[in-house]
Amino acid sequence: MDFPKKGGWLIGAGFLLGTVGVKLLTSQTARKCYVHGVAKGLQAKAAYEGIVEQAKAEVDDIVAEATYLSVQTASEPAPEEAPAPASEEKAAKKSSK
Repeated sequence: MDFPKKGGWLIGAGFLLGTVGVKLLTSQTARKCYVHGVAKGLQAKAAYEGIVEQAKAEVDDIVAEATYLSVQTASEPAPEEAPAPASEEKAAKKSSK
């Protein structure tokens, strides 16, 4: 029969802890802490966005240059194969005999 007394104490302690916790969370000191924490988070976000923008610009430059090179090579006629030098022709004839 000791359980009801223990349960009552636990409920009372939980209520007290909850009341004190709410008072602490809504205090001016806690509010200042929250403001500073959010400000640091916004600074980190701004720094991250700057890094991402730089990376996007680099990728865009690379894609544009690759596109330019692919269009340029597609528009050029294919070079004809140059005739093989005489020494290579002689070597090919000797190996086929």
